[in-house]
Amino acid sequence: MKVDVRFFASLKDVTGCPGFALTLPDGTDFEGLCGALDQRLGAAALTALRAASVRVARNQTLEDPPFQLNDGDEIAFLPPVTGG
Repeated sequence: MKVDVRFFASLKDVTGCPGFALTLPDGTDFEGLCGALDQRLGAAALTALRAASVRVARNQTLEDPPFQLNDGDEIAFLPPVTGG
C-alpha cells in the first residue's frame, strides 16, 4: 500500500523535507510506519516525531496511535502551535 506522510512547521526542519510517499506492506499499522520512518529519516527525527506534544492526523482527522493504515492514507505530523 502507498501512504503520503507530511511534516509541518518545525518538523519539516527536523526531517529535512515537507513529506514524501511511502510504500508499505498491506496491514501496516502506525508502529510499522514509525519503523519505516526510522529507517528513512533516522532515530533523531523519529524521536521528534514521537514526542508527546506532536499530534498525528490521518486524512485530516486527528488520531491517537495506535491505528491501522489504509492504502492512500495521508498521515500528517503536527507540532504544537503557539501564537502571540
